[in-house]
Amino acid sequence: MPGGKPAGVRCVQLLDDQRCAIFGDPRRPAVCSGLKPSPEMCGGSRHEAMEYLTRLEALTS
Repeated sequence: MPGGKPAGVRCVQLLDDQRCAIFGDPRRPAVCSGLKPSPEMCGGSRHEAMEYLTRLEALTS
C-alpha cells in the first residue's frame, strides 16, 4: 500500500486465512515486522486480539 494503510482498511497483503502474504519478506513494512505480540495484545481469543488491534489502529491513525 504505497501511501500507507488507512485505519479500518484491510491490508492488501492479508490472506483469507488472516496470515501475511509477505511475512519474512524484506518488503514487509517496518511497522508490521516491529509489532511484537504480547499477552495483553493477544488476549484470550482471536476475537480479543482483533479488538485490541482495531483499538491500536484507531489510536495511531
